[in-house]
Order: sequence, then structure tokens, then C-alpha cells
Amino acid sequence: MVLEPGGRDVKITNPDRVVFPRTGHTKRDLVAYYQAVAEGALRGVADRPVILKRYVHGVEDAPFFQKRAPAKRPEWIEVVEFSYPSGRSADEVVIRDLAHLLWTVNLGCVDLNPHPVRAADLDHPDELRIDLDPVPGVGWEQIVRVALHARDVLEDHGLAAWPKTSGSRGFHVYSRIAARWTFREVRRAAEAVAREVERRAPEIATSRWWKEERQGVFVDYNQNARDRTVASAYSVRPTGHVSTPLHWDEVERCRPDAFTLTTVPDRLAGTGDPWAPMDETAGSLDGLLELAEAQGPRPAPANKAKEAKEAKAAEHAADSADSGETRGRRRSVMPLIEIARAETVDEAMAGFERWKARHPGAARLLRPADVLVDSMRGRSSTWTRIRVNLQHVPEAERPDQEPLDVDYDPWRGR
Repeated sequence: MVLEPGGRDVKITNPDRVVFPRTGHTKRDLVAYYQAVAEGALRGVADRPVILKRYVHGVEDAPFFQKRAPAKRPEWIEVVEFSYPSGRSADEVVIRDLAHLLWTVNLGCVDLNPHPVRAADLDHPDELRIDLDPVPGVGWEQIVRVALHARDVLEDHGLAAWPKTSGSRGFHVYSRIAARWTFREVRRAAEAVAREVERRAPEIATSRWWKEERQGVFVDYNQNARDRTVASAYSVRPTGHVSTPLHWDEVERCRPDAFTLTTVPDRLAGTGDPWAPMDETAGSLDGLLELAEAQGPRPAPANKAKEAKEAKAAEHAADSADSGETRGRRRSVMPLIEIARAETVDEAMAGFERWKARHPGAARLLRPADVLVDSMRGRSSTWTRIRVNLQHVPEAERPDQEPLDVDYDPWRGR
């Protein structure tokens, strides 16, 4: 199957391979989707370097992440050298047009993961990204309420706010900014948004860095670090849902599962792209950086002097996201135990089920947010870690740390 977008030949291999086993959608269907939404999808990725997140065997198998563009590629595929905090760099694909986009889809990329910079200036982002990440048990209505607070904070400080579903459990709010500030400054501005949202709505939002300390919806500001990417507008997610731009008057009544690779093309054709005017609204970070200055350092938790060092460590960990620094292992103030490290989610969850069977009393007292399932980045793919916060289990009844039920080493053989 050969397509000719813009007069360039793009070969689609194995077009009938099933990518989404639960719905039966094939690579051909995915390609047709991106052709139909090309106007909106390109607005989210055009002129940006991307990390290739490749589902070569379909979405039910773990993807692998490829920063470097394949050596064997058409001569018209553009690349740019992107530098990481580790000191390493990679020649990453820059999506310029529909031909580039469809070529990446043929590689097994289901969603598109661009950096928040343009290829012409890799050191100064032109997007500020807020990722709303709910802890387990948090409902959609609460996520929407936090999104509205994030919008208000951005607008109160001179920036236009652009909402979209994430295609997963969360929600995204973007602002277009002038490409004048460094990654560190953009990240600092995003953290100021997170802290201000938490101040305005402490019962439903958190900016706490450590996962076990979060309640409600985490206003994730670290997606603005140099080494992070976020699924772009109109990206199809492994769920089959689409990360869909919205108008703000749609947000409160929308349901994310309504936006799929079968429904979004008709929506875009019928109502247009809500983000079409986005590039005309680039604003200044001055207001948010002034807010960050006024907020000052994050205070240590009240009445917990021994946690002061932890608060400082959290600040350092946040700042180090751009520098690649690493320090000694942080000691949590929560009663955490680790259950499993596994190559796949299913293996990790099976280990957790065995732990629950060994400790039924403690397991009954756990709340959804007490089970911390972390997707961890390995060399080229993710692995899964499961920890349990025993804060709701009486101290005398807390199980001890045991040898890991599943003990996968993602760095073995490195």
C-alpha cells in the first residue's frame, strides 16, 4: 500500500495488521484516521522533533521508545539533533507535513509525542503544558473542576488556556507562549500554576511531587522538563480514545470516551478544530514567573521538622529534571513497601494479587490511592513498579518489606 501525500511516496507495510485487538481496528484504519484529521494533528506536531513510541505488535504489547531516527529512512525525512540533560543527544524526526506524519504511523506510532519546541529553536519552548493526573478513585467531574481552576490561573496571569482530553484518565491544558524562555523557566512557571491551583482548591488538587503524598488530581508541571513529551492534539491513544481539543464551554459536559478514532474525524469535519486560533495567542511568562517569585520556596510540612529535608529534596529533584543530576535515594515519610518490579503491567499486578492473598487484613484497608502503580522508563521501553502505602493500616498490622514478588531488572545486561 503506497500513499502519495504531497507528491511523496509513503509505503504502508502490513496495512491489515490489527493494531487495536479489542475493536479490530487495523493499521489501515489508523492511517485513514490521521489522513482525515491531518489539519488538526499537524497543528500539534508540525516543525517539532518527536520521540517515536512504537507499538510494533499492537497496543496490547508494550511499546518501545526510539529517540533516534531510523538510519534507513527516505531522504526527505528531516531530523534535528536534540540534546538531553544526560549530555547525550539524538537525531530526532521532525514532522513537517502529512508525509512525515504517515511515515511515523507506519513505524508503529499510534500516538504522536512531540517536544514543546520548534526545530528552529530547540532551547526555548513555545508551549506550556499542564497535565492533570488523577490518583486512582478520582472521578471525571473532579478532574474537570481542576482543569477549570488551571484555566483561571493561566488567564489571570495573561495566558490563553487551551483544553484537551488526554485520551487516557487525565486532562491537558496548554498555553502558547513566545519562544523566549528556557526549559527551566517554563517549568518554573508551570510549577507556579500547580501551586496556585492547589492553593485555590486544596480539597481536590495537589502539586505534591512525591506520588504517595498526593490526593485528588496532581497538577503535573514536570511535563515541561527538557526530556519530557506529551501526546499531541488528535493523537490516538492505546485506549482507542483520542486526545481531543475542546472549547471551554464543552469541557464540563464532555465525556472522554466519546472521542475515538471513529468519531473524531466527523467532529473535526463538522465543527472545525477548537485549537485553530492557538498560534495567534502566544503570550508572556512574566506574570507566572512573578507569581513563582512571590510563592517562594515550597514550605516544609507543618509540625514535621524531620520532613524539612524531604521538602528540600523534592525541590532539588524537580530542578534536576533539566540538569540530569542524581543524588542519594530519597527516604519517604510515608510507610511504603515495594511489591513488584515487572516487565509488564500484567506480571506486576499478578504479583500484587499474590501479596494481597498473603496479607488479606492489610489489603482490605487499602484505599485506591494507596496502590502506586508506576510506569518506569527503561532503556527503550517501560516497565512497571508496584508499591503500597500502608498509611491506612494500623502500624502494628503493617506487613514488613518482603523480597519482591516479581523482581525484574530493566538494566540487566547493560
